[in-house]
Amino acid sequence: MINQDTIVALATPSGAGAIAVIRLSGKDAITFAESQFKSVSGKQLSKQASHTIHLGHIIDENRTIDEVLVSVFKNPNSYTGENVIEISCHGSNYIQQEIIQLFLRKGCRMATAGEFTLRAFLNGKLDLSQAEAVADLISSDNEASHQIAMQQMRGGFSSEIAKLREELLNFASLIELELDFAEEDVEFADRTQFKDLINRITFVLKRLIDSFAVGNVIKNGIPVAIVGEPNVGKSTLLNALLNEERAIVSDIAGTTRDAIEDELNIGGIGFRFIDTAGIRETQDVVERIGIQKTFEKIAQAQVVVYLFDAESIFSHKLTIDTISTEIEKIKNKYPQKPLIVIANKVDAISEIELQELTNKVSNIKLISAKNRKGIEDLKITLSNLINTGALRNDETIVANSRHYDALLKAFEEIIKVKDGLDSGLSGDLMAIDIRQALFHFGEITGEITNDDLLGNIFANFCIGK
Repeated sequence: MINQDTIVALATPSGAGAIAVIRLSGKDAITFAESQFKSVSGKQLSKQASHTIHLGHIIDENRTIDEVLVSVFKNPNSYTGENVIEISCHGSNYIQQEIIQLFLRKGCRMATAGEFTLRAFLNGKLDLSQAEAVADLISSDNEASHQIAMQQMRGGFSSEIAKLREELLNFASLIELELDFAEEDVEFADRTQFKDLINRITFVLKRLIDSFAVGNVIKNGIPVAIVGEPNVGKSTLLNALLNEERAIVSDIAGTTRDAIEDELNIGGIGFRFIDTAGIRETQDVVERIGIQKTFEKIAQAQVVVYLFDAESIFSHKLTIDTISTEIEKIKNKYPQKPLIVIANKVDAISEIELQELTNKVSNIKLISAKNRKGIEDLKITLSNLINTGALRNDETIVANSRHYDALLKAFEEIIKVKDGLDSGLSGDLMAIDIRQALFHFGEITGEITNDDLLGNIFANFCIGK
């Protein structure tokens, strides 16, 4: 599958900046660069040591395009395992395109999305899960997702899977050997040791599978739906959390007709807050559509924040019984979702009324979104919902859906092997389940792969990486 073409692409984001980096990779990358580069010292790039940087100019015939720094990385000690050249030029869009077009005219090919990392995988510089971590690292926008991607890129996840696969493979070989001597009725694989291994694999797989619940929300952000009746301060709360005027705030009920979303980093975790339309009976067609979307957003959210107006209770516009009924409705409809109940506008009620409210509504948060009172406490409550203990202890956390799916399938096959051992199943039938488990382990790290799988994975990369 390894293409012998020399590829070129912009490795930094497109657009004007102080500098830009253009990357070439392939057998002839140094030759291509040398033909268009004139060093100020007169040195030839092909004669320079790997991992060196050289000042000079990119020349198109007799025309100087730019003064640049050229970094040389010789195979196999490069990111892709091939000869790699990185040209640091000035960040003008014009200069970037002139240099790229020059190398395309000379015989280079434009890199496809993720092709540099694909070549790194095909040349054995990264396994498949590490290659996928490169994309996760680029897209990480908070401390926790960055930490997970870095651990995966360093091979923490791969090494756990590879170790289990190797041990299982050794036992599989012994069981396969038994099949060759079936008539002699001998056992090469110690069944007690094999049972211990299967129990250990089961334990590790279960831990990795369970970690996906945390890893997935860390990677993709945690959607939090802010719900309640109209004009209770949902938009004001969103603005207070984000510390900016993101949503329109008005005394007129029903101002928010559609869901407004924005993300906030709390304690290294990304939370995606969704300000929804107020829930009430209405004849307004547009508002009713907004309310319908509110219920859709609650279904999609992982955390629900129910907000009510504390002042309305003591001005007799609302009763505590009504609030309690609404809370129970949400709990009954979404029993698996954490629910945070918040009384807003507490600055407008007395201390006695405040005490009465906390006595009658359990586990309630008190805030004044307008004055930003209680906002920091709410942020702490939200961050405490996510169990980051494994992250703090630097344990392996699965955040990739493909890995999760392969782990589930491997776990299913291992359970079959375990049941077979317990029931004294013959080696030939157990061998089938062991082979399937090994197959799913191999899918994760890339020992077993196909063109379609690689195409799907690397299509999600940016060009230049």
